[in-house]
Amino acid sequence: MTSATAPEQHPDSPGRSRRPAWAGRNYSLLAAAAVVTNLGGNGALIAAAFAVLDTGGDAGDVGLVAAARTLPLVLFLLIGGAVADRLPRHRVMVAANALNCLSQAAFAVLVLAGEPRLWQMMLLTALGGTGQAFFNPAAEGMLMSSVRGEQAGRAFAVFRMAMQSAAVGGAALGGALVAVIGPGWVLAVDAAAFAVAGALRSFLDVGHIPPREPGGGLLADLREGWREFSGRPWLWGIVAQFSIANAVVGAADAVYGPLVAEEHLGGAGPWGLALGAFGAGTVAGALVMTRYRPRRLLLVGTLCVFPLALPSAALAVPVPVGALYAVMFLTGLSVEVFGVSWMTALHQEIPEDKLSRVSAYDWFGSIAMLPLATALAGPAESALGRPNALWGCAAVIVLVTAAVLCVPEVRTLRRRTPKAPLPRPAAAPGPVPGTVTAPGAEAPVEAPVDAPGGGTTAAGTQGARTGTAEGA
Repeated sequence: MTSATAPEQHPDSPGRSRRPAWAGRNYSLLAAAAVVTNLGGNGALIAAAFAVLDTGGDAGDVGLVAAARTLPLVLFLLIGGAVADRLPRHRVMVAANALNCLSQAAFAVLVLAGEPRLWQMMLLTALGGTGQAFFNPAAEGMLMSSVRGEQAGRAFAVFRMAMQSAAVGGAALGGALVAVIGPGWVLAVDAAAFAVAGALRSFLDVGHIPPREPGGGLLADLREGWREFSGRPWLWGIVAQFSIANAVVGAADAVYGPLVAEEHLGGAGPWGLALGAFGAGTVAGALVMTRYRPRRLLLVGTLCVFPLALPSAALAVPVPVGALYAVMFLTGLSVEVFGVSWMTALHQEIPEDKLSRVSAYDWFGSIAMLPLATALAGPAESALGRPNALWGCAAVIVLVTAAVLCVPEVRTLRRRTPKAPLPRPAAAPGPVPGTVTAPGAEAPVEAPVDAPGGGTTAAGTQGARTGTAEGA
């Protein structure tokens, strides 16, 4: 949560560090680990799809493997969120990374040794999804607790810029390596990346996080997290939006994208470059957000979700490779504006001790329909034809994004400005509580009070997509 005076220096930041005050030791370790796992993970997503195709699988098989990754993610997310708010978050993250490392290493061995069976690939990707179910809420809570002060938005933008820069190289390099040396070695690289990231996260310091109050058990923790989540219409409204949008985007990217690439674009290499172009767009968007500080966080962010429909439309045509790269870049840029705005809103509105549980409900809702969508992508292609299925994906994204704008809090939730002490007039006893001096103003003006651990927004309402997830 933001400071009531000047921006705080995080406890793990050295006093004379040349880094910005918000880039403390935990923040730096989290950023480095995210870079490593995104370098490996983005290539591994491509490798998994082409590993299935190389064994003679079709769109339905690719969809089943993708669904096997997301189904345990949905099933265990809420438990993962409650565990991450009870145990030291860095230990949960390291354990999850270890499971991801082992499952990807076994997947790589199967692919390199011969022809893996569909059930084996589904089982190993399911283990990876289980690791992610515990990792995602812990990672989101850890990142939020590592940043304080009014520069939170800039800190999140820089974090995402580093993470997405790795995605650019990882997707492009992964696609090229799949084409040259095969998917098995790319999966092995991803396993090594999880091992390195887990080692980095083992050095995270949680000493600055207050001890948790004794709770009433796992179910009580989940109920408390639900009350925190369901009491904010802007939060559950956007999560409901992404429950549908993520499902159709997941089907387009995980199932239809590789098939269109293989038939019309030249295979894994161009598809990897297209995903890299999306990553490059997110880097550009994060760079924009280091300077741009929209007052209406969620209104601006939601308007920038509409272009998410463009890649599905481009694949439906399909457009030439160069045009697809341009579409992916523009989409990445606009969606990243939403991503940083979303992180800033969550950091501003959610109490620190409930971050992981709220994050778990966020992730659960946002991906709940993804396993079903990816599993049904193949049958939908058979029934409607691939172009019509892709046009349907684009239309659904536009409709649900327009619908969430009907939620008043999405349009009105504002960035809070931390209070600053006023110059003390000669006859005045002290600064006026709850006021700041506006730039260029001669008198103080009313500013929203920054209540620790959440509070109310300027719109009078109480108040998640962070992008800390990694490829599995």
